[in-house]
Amino acid sequence: MDPQPEITAGELIDRLSGCDRDAPVRLAINPFFPMAHRLAHVVAATDEDGRPVIFLAEGQEQGAQLGYLPPDVAVALTWQEPDVAPPHRRRSARRHDSE
Repeated sequence: MDPQPEITAGELIDRLSGCDRDAPVRLAINPFFPMAHRLAHVVAATDEDGRPVIFLAEGQEQGAQLGYLPPDVAVALTWQEPDVAPPHRRRSARRHDSE
């Protein structure tokens, strides 16, 4: 299976163009222990082959890692299965007479 292709800057701009411009941008990190991080930096650079690449990074300040990724986001990213509550079994009505 081929790895998922990288998103280009143009594709990212296209995807973000329909979003609320005032919404904060966060990073979803680590599918096996999904966490949310604040985005603090955008850096244009070149990779080892001299091609342009853009890095999005969290800051070094306290609180850059916000905590666990919301479950609905992890499901949308296919990092976890939707949680389905087990079927509810009706309990019998038993009285405990302690008097």
